[in-house]
Amino acid sequence: MAAGWEWDDTLFLGTATYYRRGRLPYAPGLTDVLAEVLNLNGRGRLIDVGCGPGILALSLAHLFSEIVGVDPDRGMIAAATREAAERGVTGKARWVRARAEDLPAGLGTFTVATFAQSFHWMDRDLVAATTRDMLQPGGALVHISDVKTESRTADGLPHPAVPYAAIEELVRHYLGPVRRAGRGLLPQGTPGGEAVVLARAGFTGPERHVVPGGQPLERTADDAVAGVFSMSLSAPHLFGPRRAAFEADLRRLLREVSPADRFSERRPSTELFVWRNDPAEPA
Repeated sequence: MAAGWEWDDTLFLGTATYYRRGRLPYAPGLTDVLAEVLNLNGRGRLIDVGCGPGILALSLAHLFSEIVGVDPDRGMIAAATREAAERGVTGKARWVRARAEDLPAGLGTFTVATFAQSFHWMDRDLVAATTRDMLQPGGALVHISDVKTESRTADGLPHPAVPYAAIEELVRHYLGPVRRAGRGLLPQGTPGGEAVVLARAGFTGPERHVVPGGQPLERTADDAVAGVFSMSLSAPHLFGPRRAAFEADLRRLLREVSPADRFSERRPSTELFVWRNDPAEPA
C-alpha cells in the first residue's frame, strides 16, 4: 500500500452499482489466452482476489470446477452473487467478503490466483506470500491490467471521445487537487513495482502476454457517469451533499461535448503477467 495511507472500508463504497456498466471491458480474447497459457481444461480451482462484482471470475467460470471471489466490499460481493445466479453458475461459484490480508481464510488450495487491477490496494508482500502458500505446486498467479502506455484516441470513429481530462478537472473542483481514496488521500497515487514484490515472495517469471484491444465502443452519457462513480477516487459517497450538483455538472459537460449523447471509445489492450509457483527443488 502507498506510504502514509491506510485501507478503510469506504474505499469502493457505493461503486458496485456502477462498476459493470461504467468500466471498459477487457480486450476480447482474454479468456482464450488464459486458457491456452495456463492449459485450463474445466478442472481446478480459481481464486480471484479483489474480485469486485465478479467480472473476471465469472468470465473464467467455464474453465474451472470452482471459482472463489474475495473482496472486502459488501456491495461488490452482492453484485457478484446476483450475476452468478443470472448466469446459472451459482453451484460452482463462491463469494467471500474479506480482505486479501485475511487469507487463507480456510479456503483451501488453488491452481490459479488472479489479481485484476487490485493488487496495488493490498499489503502486497503479505498477500503475495500467502497466495503462494495457497497455490498448488506448479500453480500460477496472474496479474491483469489495462496496458497503461498505449494511446487510444477516437480518431476515425463516429462520435466524440469521452472528455476524460475535463471530467478529471471537474472531480478535482469538487473533491480537491489530491486524489481521494476512502477516508484518506493518495498524493503519490498507488504503488507499482509488482515484479519485485512477487519475485521476493518466491514466484518465478513473469511471462508477459498482451491481448490486443482497439476495438471501437459506443458509449452514452449514462455509461460515462457510471464510469466516474465506479472509481475509488470519485466514489459517490465522497461528494456528500454535493453529489447531485456534481452529477448535474458532469452531465452538462457531457451534453456540451456530445448533444446526441453518443461517445466513441476503443477497448484498452489487456496485459497479463503470469507468475509460477514452481515446485521446490529437492535438497
